[in-house]
Amino acid sequence: MKIHKLFTETGLKWLWLTLIWLVLDQVTKQWVVGSMDYKETINVLPFFNLYYVHNPGAAFSFLADQGGWQRWFFTAIAAIASIVFTVWLAKTPKTQTMLNIAFALMLSGALGNLIDRLLFGYVIDFLDFYIAGKHWPAFNVADSMIFIGAGLMIIDSFKNDEPKDNKPKLVNK
Repeated sequence: MKIHKLFTETGLKWLWLTLIWLVLDQVTKQWVVGSMDYKETINVLPFFNLYYVHNPGAAFSFLADQGGWQRWFFTAIAAIASIVFTVWLAKTPKTQTMLNIAFALMLSGALGNLIDRLLFGYVIDFLDFYIAGKHWPAFNVADSMIFIGAGLMIIDSFKNDEPKDNKPKLVNK
């Protein structure tokens, strides 16, 4: 397939969405690093804080307390996930819009956290939601895009993709 068709006839046409969210993720993380002290909290709303933390582990700080090997383990996972999402985008027809958007968002999240792990050895988290004093683990824009992309992928899996012309027609007698 020619390069032009690859970017116009497949999900790769959504790479612009990946780029936008990747840039937003990196800009917000650097804004937090440049304007907040580590572990500083800024109250924003009665259920939301900005809370600057480092996460050397995975979701919910899984394996964060290990000796450092997890940095390279999660770096490898993010790199492999990025390759897989890119391949899926290249193999998915442009007509599968929701699925392609899901892949593009998950790719941006994987790349955003991959950049952090490569540069710093941890992921920069700062979004802190809570209810009645119970805090959800802090996360970032990249994590949000992975979550939203996964949700769109699940929703897409329940869609009926059969063309309307293939549906059986009722015959009046």
